[in-house]
Amino acid sequence: MELEVFTKEGASAGRKVKVSNSVFGVEPNEHVMYLAVKTQAINARQGTAATKTRAMVSGGGKKPWKQKGRGTARSGSTRSPIWRGGGTTQGPQPIDYNQELPKKVKRIARKSALSAKMKDEAIKVLEDFKLEQAKTQEVFKVLKNFDLTGSKTLILLPEYDAEWIRASRNINNLKVQIATDASVTELLDCQALLIMESAIKKIEGSLKS
Repeated sequence: MELEVFTKEGASAGRKVKVSNSVFGVEPNEHVMYLAVKTQAINARQGTAATKTRAMVSGGGKKPWKQKGRGTARSGSTRSPIWRGGGTTQGPQPIDYNQELPKKVKRIARKSALSAKMKDEAIKVLEDFKLEQAKTQEVFKVLKNFDLTGSKTLILLPEYDAEWIRASRNINNLKVQIATDASVTELLDCQALLIMESAIKKIEGSLKS
């Protein structure tokens, strides 16, 4: 399978790049993509909600009053859950929600997401280029040339580029990510996917069995 390469001006570069059918041409597995997105959402939960039980609340070491003779209910601690300022009964405690998918399932999910975008004709390959300046205007020009200023767009870079990150972070509906780090959620949650030419091999290499 071949994809046309475009310049940053939005015009054809006059050549095509070959992409692997095993990465960009598989039949999308919707269930596996669902598992990947669900797992990422679950792993984003902090799980830090917590309340103090009577054992965690300070004070209450002394018995408030004697056991018998007062005509009132017996009590052993002012930190009892039925007292004001006491501990909480059966309240939330920190919990680890982390889930892990098998590597094979992760690969299938990413391949499915990329292939789904290919089917939707949402992928464009950009000729490699460096930003002249780390300015938002430079990145915005690229989006404007592809008529994507109003579309949710994901740009995949072959490696970390501080100038790209700084220049793009103030643009609405745009996310710039390292190609090998892009999650299934990020791949699916965009209307247009711009991939730097040298990032193609990085993606294919990371998805080898």
